[in-house]
Amino acid sequence: MAVSRALRRLVRVLHMQEEQSRTALESALAELHRLERAQAAAAERERGGRGLVALSTLNPEATEQIVGRLAGLEESLAASRAAAALTVRSAQAEQDASLCREEFLARRVARRQAESLVHRAEAADAVEAGRRGQQALDDWYLNRRYRAGADAADEKEE
Repeated sequence: MAVSRALRRLVRVLHMQEEQSRTALESALAELHRLERAQAAAAERERGGRGLVALSTLNPEATEQIVGRLAGLEESLAASRAAAALTVRSAQAEQDASLCREEFLARRVARRQAESLVHRAEAADAVEAGRRGQQALDDWYLNRRYRAGADAADEKEE
C-alpha cells in the first residue's frame, strides 16, 4: 500500500498550520513580555513619585514643598492607574498565550500523528518491496534449476 498523495499533502498542511500556530504563540508571548515590562516601568514610576514626595519634605521653601509633594502624589496615582490597567491587559494576554500554546501543541500532535501514519505506511511498503524482491529471486532460482533439469533431460533423450 503506497502512501497516498492526500496523506502527504495533509502532513504538509498540518506542518503549515503548526508553523502558523507557533508564530501566533510567539506573538502572544511577546505581547505578554511587553506588558510585563510596562508593569515594571509603572512600578518604577510609582516609586519615583514616592521619591518626589520624600524629596519635597527636604525642600525648605513651602511652595516648592507643596508643588513637589503634589507632583509626586500625581505621579504615584498615574502610575497606579497605569499598573491597574496593565494588570487587566496582562491577565488577558496570559489567557491568549495559554490558548495559543494549547492550539500549537494540539496542531503539533496532529502533525506528528499524520507523520507517524506516513512512516508506518512507508515501512510497510519497504517490507512488501523486500518480500516481492525475495520472491522474484526465489522464482528466478527455481526457474533456473527447472531449466537446467529440463536441458539435462533433453540431452539424455538425444
